[in-house]
Parts: sequence; C-alpha cells; structure tokens
Amino acid sequence: MSQTKKIQTRLFRGEAGRAAADQPTPSRSSSDPSLTIEIPKANLAQPSSGPAPPKNQKPANNESSPKPDQNTNRPSTSFRQRLAQQLGSEYNGVERHRLVQDANKDLHWKRWGPYLSDRQWATVREDYSANGDAWSHFPHDHARSRAYRWGEDGIAGISDNHQRVCLSLSLWNENDHILKERLFGVTGHQGNHGEDVKELYYYLDSTPTHSYMKFLYKYPQKAYPYEELVRENMNRGRDVTEFEILDTDAFDEDRYWDVFLEYAKDEQDPDNIYVRITSYNRGPDPATLHVIPQFWFPNTWSWSEAPERMPSMSAAADNVILAKHPDMGKLHLYCMPSPLPVGNDGEPVTPSEGQEESVEPELLFTENNTNYARLYGGQNDTLYVKDGFHDHIIPSHRPPVSEENTFFHSRIHSSTSPRSSLPGGTGSTPPEEEEEGPRTPFPRTPHFVNPQRKGTKSAAHYTFKNVPGRGGCAVVRLKLTPLAASQDPSIEDEGLFDDTVEERRMEADEFYGNLVLGPISDDLKQIMRQALGGMMWTKQYYKFIQKEWIQGDPAQPPPPPERKYVRNREWRHLYIADILSMPDKWEYPFFAAWDTAFHCIPLAIVDPAFAKKQLDLLTREWYMKPDGQIPAYEWNFGDVNPPVHAWATFRVFKLERKLYGKEDFAFLERVFQKLLLNFTWWVNRKDQGGNNVFEGGFLGLDNIGVFNRSEPLPTGGVLRQADGTAWMAFYCLNMLSIALELAKRNPVYEDIASKFFEHFIFISDAMTFREGDNEQSLWNEQDGMYYDAIQFGPGNSMQLPVRSLVGLIPLYATLVLEPAVINRFPGFKKRLEWFIDNRPELSGRNMANIKVKGRGERRLLALASKERLTRILEKMLDEDEFLSEHGIRSLSKRHKDHPWGMNVHGERYEVNYWPGDSKSGMFGGNSNWRGPIWLAVNFLLIESLQRFYQYYGDEIQVECPTGSGDLMNLANVAEEIQHRIIHIFGRDHEGKRATNGGNPKLDSDPYFRDYVWFYEYFHADDGRGLGASHQTGWSGLVAYHILQSGASCRLPKTPKTPRSVVNHYFDENIDSAYGDDAHSLHSAYSHADLNTLGDISPDAL
Repeated sequence: MSQTKKIQTRLFRGEAGRAAADQPTPSRSSSDPSLTIEIPKANLAQPSSGPAPPKNQKPANNESSPKPDQNTNRPSTSFRQRLAQQLGSEYNGVERHRLVQDANKDLHWKRWGPYLSDRQWATVREDYSANGDAWSHFPHDHARSRAYRWGEDGIAGISDNHQRVCLSLSLWNENDHILKERLFGVTGHQGNHGEDVKELYYYLDSTPTHSYMKFLYKYPQKAYPYEELVRENMNRGRDVTEFEILDTDAFDEDRYWDVFLEYAKDEQDPDNIYVRITSYNRGPDPATLHVIPQFWFPNTWSWSEAPERMPSMSAAADNVILAKHPDMGKLHLYCMPSPLPVGNDGEPVTPSEGQEESVEPELLFTENNTNYARLYGGQNDTLYVKDGFHDHIIPSHRPPVSEENTFFHSRIHSSTSPRSSLPGGTGSTPPEEEEEGPRTPFPRTPHFVNPQRKGTKSAAHYTFKNVPGRGGCAVVRLKLTPLAASQDPSIEDEGLFDDTVEERRMEADEFYGNLVLGPISDDLKQIMRQALGGMMWTKQYYKFIQKEWIQGDPAQPPPPPERKYVRNREWRHLYIADILSMPDKWEYPFFAAWDTAFHCIPLAIVDPAFAKKQLDLLTREWYMKPDGQIPAYEWNFGDVNPPVHAWATFRVFKLERKLYGKEDFAFLERVFQKLLLNFTWWVNRKDQGGNNVFEGGFLGLDNIGVFNRSEPLPTGGVLRQADGTAWMAFYCLNMLSIALELAKRNPVYEDIASKFFEHFIFISDAMTFREGDNEQSLWNEQDGMYYDAIQFGPGNSMQLPVRSLVGLIPLYATLVLEPAVINRFPGFKKRLEWFIDNRPELSGRNMANIKVKGRGERRLLALASKERLTRILEKMLDEDEFLSEHGIRSLSKRHKDHPWGMNVHGERYEVNYWPGDSKSGMFGGNSNWRGPIWLAVNFLLIESLQRFYQYYGDEIQVECPTGSGDLMNLANVAEEIQHRIIHIFGRDHEGKRATNGGNPKLDSDPYFRDYVWFYEYFHADDGRGLGASHQTGWSGLVAYHILQSGASCRLPKTPKTPRSVVNHYFDENIDSAYGDDAHSLHSAYSHADLNTLGDISPDAL
C-alpha cells in the first residue's frame, strides 16, 4: 500500500480501516465514512499506532523544532481499556462515565455542544416590526449582513453553553452568489404549506455529552436554486405537494458534495475539540470546493450604551486564530494545512506548477456588525462588517471597480442577489436596468476583510481545486482548545488527531450498542441511533429577556410603539438563557411546552439529567407566570397546550429509576410543587363555569375541529370539549400518581393524592353536563364515540359528530392502582372506599366502575368503561376509519366520503379527511390534524392500551384490525400499533421507506438510503413524511418504540405471523401481597433476551 493510501485509510477509516468482518455495502464507495453501529469491546484492537502520516503543517510558531517521538504521543491502550481496567465491574462504558462526571461537576462535558440554531432569521425574537410580521422583518437575504440580537445560527454549528463564541461550517461552490453559511428555506408567506427548509442535511450521530458528533450536508455544485424554490412554492396551492430541492436540477447527475463534519473531544478534557470536515465529490467531473469554517463572537456590544469589555480575535500565526473573551480567557483555533485532494483510488491530485503540496488556509477577519450601508443606505459603525467574507471571496458579490481601476465604487446597488418578478422577492437585474432603492456607500479601500487580521469574526478559507469526481475527497482539520500548540501533541500529529476522533466514534458505538444487544435488525438500530443522535443535535441556546425585547435597546432606535401590543406583552417576567430541546432547529427554533414533554421520554433513555432539566426549567419562576401558566411557544406564549407536563415528569422519574437505579425525589417534588400552581391555573382559567368541563382552546391540535377552537364560535354558544375535559382528567391522574409516590417519604402527600382522586371523579362526571333540567353527554351512545358539543343555552345544545382524536383522547385518562399501593396508604384507601360506597352515581356513570377489581386485585381509574372502551376500539382499529398501516390517524377516514359540516351565516364550515398536508390556512397551514399520523398522540394511546391491559389482562380481546378475525389482548394491540409506527421508517422487502414517499433517490441511492429524516407528522395513507422535516423532536419517540418492541417487529408490507406475540414487557415483578398468576406468556423469549433496557412499560415502571 502506498504511503498516500495509508494516509487515506487513516483519514477515512470510517470504512476503509475496519476489520475485514465489517465490509462496506458493495454499492457504496469504500472511502465513504458511513454511520456505524458496531459495539467495540474493551479488548478489541485499537486504532493503528504505526507510523504517523506525513505532517503538512508547520509548527505554530513558524520555527523549526525537533519532532517528538511518534510513540510518545500515543498510549499503548485506548482510553476505553484504561477506564475499564480502572473501574473494573463498575465500568458501564466511557460515555456513561462522562455523564456521571458531568452530573457530579467533576468535568463540564456539556459546556460545548451543538447549541447554534439552524435558523435565527425570521424569528419572533429578532422581529422589531410594528405588525409582528417576523417573516418579512428579518428575511434570509438580510441574515448575512445583519447582526443578530438574540442568538446565532449556522450549519452544524457549536458554541459554549452561554453562546459567547461560535463555530460553524460555510462553503462555496464557485457558482452561488453568496456563501452557503446558513440553511435556506421558504418563509410562512412563501410556502404553500407554511415555512419549510429546502436543504439536504442529516444529523447522523451524537453522544449525550457531545464527545462525538457527526453531521452530513449535501451541497449542490450548481448555483443553489434560491429563487426557483421560492417562486415555485409561492405559485402552488395548498392542495399541491411542496416543491423541494430534489425537484429542481440541483442534484442531477449527482453533481453535489457530501460534506461530513465531525466533532470530538479529548478523552478527559471537554474544552479540547477536534473538528474534521471531509468533503466528497459525488459528481462525474472534477470540481472545486471552498471550505470556510467560521469562528466568531455573537454581537453583544451594539445594544447597550454602557461600555463593554470587547472580545477580540486575531491571527497568532499563519494558521492560528487567537480568541480572547473577558469571561472565557483565551481560545486557539488551529487551522491545520490540508493534504491535496485525492481520488477514490486514494491517489492525490497532481499539483499544478508552482502549487504547494498542501492546502494552506487563508485566515480572514472582520467585525460581526451590521452592514447598515448595504441594507439601509446608512452609515456603518465599523470599516469591516458581517458580510465581508462574501465580498472578499465571491467576485460577483463585490461592488464594481471604480473608473480609475484602483479602488471600488463608493456606491453600489443594495441587492446582490438576482431579482425576479416575485412579490417581495430578489433576482438578477439586467445590466441595462436601473435598480431602485438605497445604494451602499463603501469606504475607498481595496479590502473587505481586515488586512491587520483582527476583529470579532474570523474564518479559515481552504480552496480545494479540481477534486476528482466519483468519490474524490478533501479534508480539513481544526482544533479548538485553550492550550498552546506545545501543550497539545495532536496539533502537530495528524495521526494522533485522527486516532482520537476515531476513538470517540468507537465510544459512541459502545454507548448506543449497549442500549440494545437483542435480535433487532441493523436497519432499526440505525434508525434508533439517528433518532437519538438527532435529538442530541437539536439542542439550542435560547435567549429571550422580555423586558429588553419589548422595550428595545438603548443604543438602537426605539421600536414602533404599537409593537408592544402585538404579542407576549403579559409575559414580563420571562428571562430565558438556557440550552433547550427544540421541536426542529430550522422550522421551530424555539421551545414548545408540550413538544418538550414528549422529547424528554427518549431523552431520558440516554441522558435523564438533561431530560429532567428541561422539565424543571419550564416550571421555574423565570418561565412560569406567577399565576401558574406555563409558556407555550414564542409566537404566543399565552396559547394553551395540552397539560402533559406531569405525565412526562413522572415518566422520566420512573425511567431513570428503572434504567439507572436512581430515584430523584428532589426533582419529582420540586416540579410537582410548581405543577400544583399550574393545575390551579387550569381550573381557574379554563373551567370558567366551575363545572369541570374545560374549553381549553385549540390544545395543540390546530385545525382538528370544524371551527377554530381558539376563537369565539361563529354560531355563538360555548364549546364543550371532550378532549379538554379528558386532558384534565389525565392531568389529575398523573398528579395523583406523583402524590402517591411522594407519600412514600412524606405522608402529607397522601392527603393531596386523595384530593386529586376526588377531582378526577368530578371531572369524569362532567363528561355529562347539565342543560337546564336535562343532562347532555359528550358521549354518543349511537355512534360509540365522544364528541365536542356546543352549548347554546339552557336546554339547547348539539354534538359535533366529527370522528377525530378528540374522541380517542378520553382513553388517555387511565390509571391502574396496585393493591400494594392502596394498602400502603390507609387514608387514601379509606377515601377511595368512601367514594365507592357513597357516590355510586359519580363513580359508575362516566368512568370505569372502580368497584370491580381487575387482574391481580387492581383498581382502575379511567374515563372509559369496559363497554365504551371496546366500542371506541372498534372504530380506532378499523382500517376504514382510524387504523392506518402506519399508526392511528388523527381523523377517521370515514370523513373522506362523509365530510361533516354546517352553514353559519351563509358560510360553510366543514371537516374533510385530508391524509396529507393541510388545505386550510388555519394556524399558518403548516400542520394538519385532519387525518395524518402524529407520533406523540399515538404514543399516549399505546401507553393507555398497556395500562388497560394491566387491569383487564386477557379478559378483553378485540379484533385487530376490526373485521379481520384476529383477536388480540390490549398489550398485543399496543405492540401492533408500535410496529406500524416503526414501519414508517424501516425498510420494506424492496428496500423502500414509507417516510421517503416513494422517492427513488432517497430509497435506492447508496449515498442517501441509509439516512432518515424524522418528520413532524406522516401521511395517513402512505406514511410519507410531512411538515417540519429534519429532526422533529417528538418523532424521536420511534427510538423508544424500537427499544421496546423492535425485536418482534416484522418488515413493513409483510404478512403478520400467527398471533403468538411476545409479552416480554409485561413480565411483572410487583411488590404485592396478592401476587399475580393471571398474566399469560406469549413467547419463548424473555424480555432480557429481547431488550437490554429491560421492561420499560407502564406496568414495570
């Protein structure tokens, strides 16, 4: 093997350097570093400690010095081996050890992470308009020139946990009119279904401490079709699919770059960060790529009139950027020279005459200040501004040369992007046309970047010329560290650098491999890992100080006075500056309260400390209003989301206890105390009649009703919401569960548990409400469903017979009380029995009869009786109604042929079955609850069925699907729904994934087919992904389903085997004097054989 080939093997050992048993997919290039899921053992052979590859870079001080012996920099054993030897039987893996270190504050492993947003432009926080039109006030075309006030964005960016300094990727293909330094998408005004990112990128991997992260961006070699994407989406109606970048010619003939970005941290120093950028030319011909990693300070100095200690960056050497921050001290970014590009055979390109045998970076510096001149025709604060790198690198972005051919014109056109005929769009102005609008004065200087090489924003500009096609590649290595070069041997030793990155990857393999060792397919393991890794990537530093935001900044012009009345005026107490889990870092780069609750379930599997922190924060006094309301999301903090916080809190507590052996009662009690305030807010504000029927509003289900449920009804009257009341019953039962758990340590909570039990009884009774002397129920006996109802006045009401999730949500309100629990708390038991004996009309009318003891002497608290449960399930499991091949629909398919509506004041209001995107503009039109499958609400249905099984066991057998003759108990039904959800993502027997919507490139191309997007919701009939596309947090719940039932999951579109389904997650070991000989065995496998997480069902937890 040639020396060059050895270098290539070391650089790209993601595949090329693995053991022979780990062969790459035949159709994939052997030089492509794919996502791996192997589980290295502590005694496996370690990365090569043979001769290091030739070093391209010079010593940091530009002086020759003797090189250290190559073996002194490399321990003879890996860190995994050394740690395993040190900890002995207590060794649970390197990443688990790091999580313990972080929790104990021994090392701050989470100080650095992927905390940059994918989109900061067009957010509410950056909106200072008079009318609250965030999309128009700060468009994408401003983002490169305008300093952000409240956060930063970038491609695959990282920052410290207070976002004082940032690093991200930017690229140029020599055809775009701007650098590709942030992700592009259409705005809420431009998209035919609202905002939508129009890029191809994947969050491939991340450990919880971000000791290893991997990201893939696919960058076209042609000019990026910005204008075409906007134009086509604006021209499309809501009944047409969205126009995506793969619908353009941008990726024709595979003329694009696969740019992999990896981050790794030193084994015992979380502040030393390795950055490796590997770019593959997938096209047929040689092409040139500019790789421009950017390193900068967020602008914190332009807002206050008070003097601030300014951070600074400067060139400490030809390839070293020195950053100084008043609160962080010194940081060095070592930008190492890169080897010349190589072909897919590992041979380097031949340098042209006079060309160096390595690619040296050009260090660039400017200021992270707004270019007022370019945007507004004003005066800049500094000579060099935020968009200076664009002008420096891209000739077409620069102003024209003056007549003297020396400097630049003092004024240029304000727009450098092509003008089009789009309303509000930009486009290419023909030379003979005069452009209207302000013109930009430029200083008479030949420079757009600071020739003194200093500023607050920097970059390292690498140019890789003629990278061979069909797999040719180029590599950039950076090291971010507070250490001097003499203290860090990896800066001089490229082999050690790559070995370290590789060792962190193997530790990530170990971490995720330890989650599942059972017979789960490799495809499902990859899906699980990408889902969980992607959730690690979608953390974001979120800053919002309401007082400063609404008043404006002293050093800036005051906002329009009417702005303070647009939104969030009442949330004066908000003071947020935290790392939060985002629903999607591009489409929803802000926290959403009920999304966060669902995020925390899969997060608790890999990092319970982070999951608990998220739930805790939302109830802290700088988030929660003094009256107890939890903020919803930044577009309207006062909107009402379903009350799922108590459920998530208790679920995370139990998961940590089960998986990590820790009972964090302090967390549980702290959040519970704040939720008492929130519960009171719900009772006082959302049950204004005091009759335990909760209107609630849209409750997160956007357009599910025939009317906009957040506005007054056009019919007049009051909407009695079946789901609002059911959500509160669900809230009651979760608060009851937490109170009983806390009562184990503090008997005071036993009384509180009794109070929530009583409240549940009264709420359940409110599913029937009084109309004068008559009672009207939200239950429809003829249809066997719960419906919303409009109460017009005494004796005058009507049900709205729409079969939707509204009628299924009452199943969520389900709790099984173990006899051991009841007997442990005599006061609670006495109160329970008193109600059974003295209020039979309450305990038997609208809920399961709590007099009847179930399997193992258990008691059931539930809204749905056995009869109502089975009638609801008939429709829920009917494939012509709710049951899809990919989960439970949000609206019955029956409404496809039988829409329901009514005429009000000459206007038609109607609910139709829309299996895909929304056809209305309600709530922005970017989500749809009239048919599609949503994983969050499916998750709660699955858990409800599991809880019902705890009580009924095999007593209830239902047809699944309805009419199939295939009888299942409710545990089997829950598992069947889990499998159908998994089938959205998994490959079928033809290698296709339903989520890809039949796109042959996504399904079959070797450079696409292994990667998965986790969409916001899914088409009800074919399973294709819809809505926010790249890493919607609550769709990460599929990882939980895979861990719980993936071992028994068949391939999509294959027939079910005869029903002998594993019941492994109900093998119970309950501390009960009554025992349990009633549960049945359905498989020869034990749960230990199938799931190394053990039993994570409600029963066991």
